[in-house]
Amino acid sequence: MSCAHGYAPAEGGEGIFAVDASSLTFGRGALREAGAVVRGLGCTRVALFTDARVREIDAYACLTGSLAEAGVDVVTYADVRVEPTDASFEAAAAFARGGRFDGYVSLGGGSVIDTCKAAALYAAYPADFFAYVNAPVGRAEAVPGPLPPHVACPTTAGTGSELTGIAVCDVVSLGAKTGIASRRLRPSHAIIDPDATRTLPASVVAAGGFDVLCHAIESYTARPFTARARPATPAARPMSQGRNPWSDHGSFAALELGAAHLVRAVRDASDDEAREQLMWAATLAGLAFGNAGVHIPHAMAYAVAGLVRDFRMPDYPGDEAMVPHGVSVVVNAPAAVRFTAAASPERHLACARTLGADTRGAGPDDAGALLAEALERMMRDAEVPGDLAALGYGDDDVPALTRGTVAQARLLGNAPRPVAESDVAALFRASLRPSSAAPGETR
Repeated sequence: MSCAHGYAPAEGGEGIFAVDASSLTFGRGALREAGAVVRGLGCTRVALFTDARVREIDAYACLTGSLAEAGVDVVTYADVRVEPTDASFEAAAAFARGGRFDGYVSLGGGSVIDTCKAAALYAAYPADFFAYVNAPVGRAEAVPGPLPPHVACPTTAGTGSELTGIAVCDVVSLGAKTGIASRRLRPSHAIIDPDATRTLPASVVAAGGFDVLCHAIESYTARPFTARARPATPAARPMSQGRNPWSDHGSFAALELGAAHLVRAVRDASDDEAREQLMWAATLAGLAFGNAGVHIPHAMAYAVAGLVRDFRMPDYPGDEAMVPHGVSVVVNAPAAVRFTAAASPERHLACARTLGADTRGAGPDDAGALLAEALERMMRDAEVPGDLAALGYGDDDVPALTRGTVAQARLLGNAPRPVAESDVAALFRASLRPSSAAPGETR
């Protein structure tokens, strides 16, 4: 029997979906309200997490001024790494444990917000690092209880971390990224002020923008929530439950906005409309994938970022090699959508059409190629690296990249079709040569 929302549960399968969301404030000048928001949550002494670059921009002065006017005592932690590691998470947690804070504020990109989440968690419930980390890398223990209030203030349009219960870091000893996922990590409130993105250089806008697009595509094409087994208790329902009626609306609206405004926002820093709309797209995508989850491109991205050797992106800190998160995701996306299209060709065709592909006369067998080509065209227009070879990877790296991806069981399990280790290896080989058909694609 079909449900009113168009999803038909399988026999014995899930028929209920849940919606979890942070409260949020959106609009130009919203950071000026931060003090009132923080005091409204009952906080009088907060740890403010940021990084050295963000500390120098107007958004930091605006935020700290608002907190001071509200009578909030603030202690700043500005040692967040652009790409956090297990060690940097632990250093942040040590700071948080020693401060007697009753709340947290984060100002920055996803790395800052994720670091703040982890610091709040390990300060409130001390444990060895791998206790809360996703399996199979860690033990995936449940967060024991609620965390202090956290007000997240993004300065980039991309990660959506201000709206999700996920914190990601690089486990250096494994050469791969992993994360912690819990509804309790979701910030209490998000303050999303597009003015904070005005000074972002083009490459940072591009990387974040492609993260938005991939969040939207992956959550829209994820395994449906009805394909999961019915949980024994409501508490056992996963946060990344698969696509659902709630996430469908947000992810597709985000895709439409990203398609219309991403390249504009990259090319012209003075295009306030484009940057504001891209930030709204990031917000909608964050709300969507925070409940549906993402899948193959993000799973592959963790290994791509974790195993980087010498790649450096313009306008990012040059003191160490790094692949910006959005770039590490989108270089794999063309191969991935060729692979997943057979599971829901109509959804892949809708995404391709939204990104500007001519889908007239196209059939199910064309869906993967059309979406992949649309993504590759946008990557060229935004001048981001188009394949793994541009990031310094070659055929000899495929086994290590594959191992790092197979460890992301939570993400791969959310894909719309089964993903074997051999499939992952083939997808990496295809991502070295994005014009070739990916494994499992029908042409």
